Amino acid sequence: MPVTDTQAMISGMTPALQPGRWVFCTMAEPVGLADAFALIREAEGITLILPFEVAKAEGQNVSVVMSLITLEVFSDLEGIGLTAAVSTALASAGISCNVVAAYHHDHIFVGETDAERAVEVLKDLQKEASKS
Repeated sequence: MPVTDTQAMISGMTPALQPGRWVFCTMAEPVGLADAFALIREAEGITLILPFEVAKAEGQNVSVVMSLITLEVFSDLEGIGLTAAVSTALASAGISCNVVAAYHHDHIFVGETDAERAVEVLKDLQKEASKS
């Protein structure tokens, strides 16, 4: 059952660092679809989030390598505040993030070198929310 209460979403988010390295790419004709984490259509073109090795093999710019953190709470699509709380906590720690919300979970992409620290920041946020 999806969680809608903001405090419950944050206290139950359980951030989990996923394996792999990811790259955001843009292209006119998408390649690597079978391996893509996401495909997003924008007016300017198609954005794919691809595994590092797939993007590199396709000649994409791989200078910004990301790690993926999945918030394991089943957050409601109409839930309010989870993205704001997560992005604010990471921003306060000086960590850039890109959020991709899906049906079951929210997924946070952070720079590969910030991944472990980002998980700790999110776990601290979760602990604080659990106290309330």
